[in-house]
Amino acid sequence: MAFAIAVLGSWVRINGAGVSCPDWPLCHGALIPSFEGGVIFEWLHRLAVFVEAFAVLGAIVTGWRERKRIAGVTAALIALGAVFVCQVVLGGATVLLLNSPSSVVLHWAMGMALLAILTALAVLAMLTPEPGTLRALPKAFGSGAAPFLALAAGFEFITMCVGAYVSSSYAGLACTTVPGCDGSLFGHGGAQFVQMLHRLAAFSTAIVALVAVFAASRLASRRVFTFALAGIALVVLQISLGVANVVWQLPIALRELHAANAGATFVVFVVATVLAVLDPRRLPQQRGAGSREPGPTGRVAGA
Repeated sequence: MAFAIAVLGSWVRINGAGVSCPDWPLCHGALIPSFEGGVIFEWLHRLAVFVEAFAVLGAIVTGWRERKRIAGVTAALIALGAVFVCQVVLGGATVLLLNSPSSVVLHWAMGMALLAILTALAVLAMLTPEPGTLRALPKAFGSGAAPFLALAAGFEFITMCVGAYVSSSYAGLACTTVPGCDGSLFGHGGAQFVQMLHRLAAFSTAIVALVAVFAASRLASRRVFTFALAGIALVVLQISLGVANVVWQLPIALRELHAANAGATFVVFVVATVLAVLDPRRLPQQRGAGSREPGPTGRVAGA
């Protein structure tokens, strides 16, 4: 639901309906306004957030009951509640600030933070690591492929935020050529500079993702490596979509696919990072030994 709402919000803004309800939390002073123009789209986005609030509340209540059985759940639930409240407030601020670039970036960033927490919580719920498993979290995170995968997720997060600024400031076609910017390296003026900064961030993300895949192939379990491979594939697709947007001059469907794929790429690297922390570091003598793949709780089968 968090992913769908982020994509829906992006679609509403891209279609020019982001300020069709100029007030918040009501719309034109009414709980159910007259659905004229783009009002229906913005109102549906708010309705989706309202419904999601009950799902988040259900996750918090259920998770709280399981907190003593599953490691890491308590911290994830506290973060989930705080970030969801911030996301709702930022949604209102984005409307009142008329979708200013800075408000759009903050709203998208908080939405992705919410998605990351929900993703981590879902992985914990499925793998159910036992209490005490994460006491050595700093050590687990500092070894193996986890730091490389976390760095890839971080680079993707930054790239998305810069992309949100480019889109909301209408700088998507500030540079009409690829890979340079109308005959220069970083363009001329603020809009072209931001566009080229986004491209540079995307290129850097691809390099970091490649390093993360290599680290996962050497230091992580098979399932971590699989998610890392999926992540680099989505990065390549994301760059291809970005180039296509420039070449075909920002068709709405392609812009929305670009935003959705960015969120999916981020989620995949978050999953890979969480799994890398939960899975024990694979020893050299264990590589290629399919029977010793870590189990759901991170233990090696037969150990």
